Amino acid sequence: MTRWQNITEAASLVRSGNRVYIGTACAAPHMLVAAIEARTDLHDVEFVSFVTTAANEGLQQRPPTRHRYRVFFVGSDVAGLDSRQLDYVPISLEDVPSLLSSWRLPIDVALLQVSPPDGRGYVSLGISVDLAPAVLDVARLVIGAVNPAMPRSQGESFVHLDRFDALVQVDTPLAEYVHDSVGAAGAQVARYLASLIEDGATLQVGLGRMPNEALRHLTDRRDLGIHSDVITDGILELMEAGVITGRHKRHQPGRVVTSYALGTRRLYDAIDGNPAFALLPIQDVCDPAIIARNPKVVSVTQAFTVDLTGQACVDQYEGALYGGISTQAAFSRGAARSPGGKPVICVASLAGDGVTSRIKSTLEAGAAAGITRSDVHYVITEWGIAYLFGKSLRERAIAMIEIAHPMHRDTLLSEAKARGLVTQDQYVASRVAYPVDEERTVTLKAGKIVLLRPSRATDAAGMQLLFHSMTDDDRYTRFFRRVKSLPFKDLQALCNVDHTMNVAFVAVTGPRESEQVIGSACYFVNPSSNLAEIAFMVAPEWQGTGVGSALQTRLGEYGRSQGLRGFTAEMLLGNRRMMSLALRARGCMTTTADGNEVSATILFDDT
Repeated sequence: MTRWQNITEAASLVRSGNRVYIGTACAAPHMLVAAIEARTDLHDVEFVSFVTTAANEGLQQRPPTRHRYRVFFVGSDVAGLDSRQLDYVPISLEDVPSLLSSWRLPIDVALLQVSPPDGRGYVSLGISVDLAPAVLDVARLVIGAVNPAMPRSQGESFVHLDRFDALVQVDTPLAEYVHDSVGAAGAQVARYLASLIEDGATLQVGLGRMPNEALRHLTDRRDLGIHSDVITDGILELMEAGVITGRHKRHQPGRVVTSYALGTRRLYDAIDGNPAFALLPIQDVCDPAIIARNPKVVSVTQAFTVDLTGQACVDQYEGALYGGISTQAAFSRGAARSPGGKPVICVASLAGDGVTSRIKSTLEAGAAAGITRSDVHYVITEWGIAYLFGKSLRERAIAMIEIAHPMHRDTLLSEAKARGLVTQDQYVASRVAYPVDEERTVTLKAGKIVLLRPSRATDAAGMQLLFHSMTDDDRYTRFFRRVKSLPFKDLQALCNVDHTMNVAFVAVTGPRESEQVIGSACYFVNPSSNLAEIAFMVAPEWQGTGVGSALQTRLGEYGRSQGLRGFTAEMLLGNRRMMSLALRARGCMTTTADGNEVSATILFDDT
């Protein structure tokens, strides 16, 4: 029969040598933890937990401990412990229940904070279901801290009083958690991330500051869903605004599916008795097969470092253990299998010192790949978005260098050459962030939709395919000579640009993961005249659809914004398409002819 006791009596049930599980994060019964820590007669106790942040919330400071902590995630309150007191277990969280049930990690005592019982004697695990059901299945002794502040969550959170060996009454506010400010770099990462999220997407954002900041940029989306290991306050405004409806989800449609919550009282009150929230065991929430049932899953991992091949470290920060594998690998795999899904890794390009690069040639000693390069799809820094999945090591290295901080790009390129990842003649021209604000979606003739965007060094393969799609005559009128192939130098000049003196836009179709380049427009500035020479390529099947005109308009808009006086163009006399395009340009055009070649100068109207 369950016994009600005071905290000291309940703490006395723990024996030397016991392994004691602590409930997760803001649901941790910190008063019980403190009472056990205060006992001087206990020896060799090992505390086991997932997220430990807030386990000692409310104390003046974390008290010194004589015991060991075995954790699946290194939170801020244990990060300062040395190796004599801290054991970090790198494991995907969905595998922990089987670890427990196999008795490879026996649990002697479980400490859980729960809601008051209902009339039938059932308490709720409230805001932290996660590992609790698996622990309840194996723990020899269970102590519950009954707190009226704990909400009664819906889902699979109810436990009968009979399962508890001892209960203590507490009446303290639940610990609350608020993200720190992301800073300018994190804010830009958040904007890039938000640009990948489509209407009807299902989101997993985790605890990272940058993913949660991205939620602020989703107010214009429709029918988003939530299937996430953890939820924070960031979803509330989107729910209240009708942005999060879960209408298109296949698993528990219309409900926010999660395993635990970490936020403020406002979030806890929203969960209390609300069937819109389903809190489920961690192995159910993080099953890649279940995740993949939902459409357009966007899974977001905030990494500490990423190397040039895509290996992402998520559990070591500036040389010390921090964070953990958690559910990130499982959600990455689930999102990859979801129809239209996008696994995303976010990382600031510089460490906290503002100097050290977080994009590395290779992961440093002690750092490990929490997400392997074979599972990495999108990587975002404040300098742009790299898509790596299915790409070669060479293509990955170039993409990662382009989104590294400009002060480190030359060094990373040299290191990539030394490792044989890229060719010795590879270069990266850009020294600015990818100008995402210059992207435009345009509708052409017959309703065809294409994206016009600034080019990247990684567009070389797409440009080569465009070149080979053109007829011999088209290539002749574009390059003024009969060419069968593009040398590397010429190919790079068409897409590997600095976005200031050398500018290139491409017209692409298809999803970002598999874009097809169907047109290209570039200009090269002559500093002495402040005019830029322009050139175009359009795939034969897209000629006559308006791609060329759209690219020319885009170049003109960009050139004006850069303060150019106008454009020049060299064309063959028989190139009717190019001549027609030039005649449609905004501005005053003059031409001169020299044999079979025509030179056109187009001065902008506002110069």
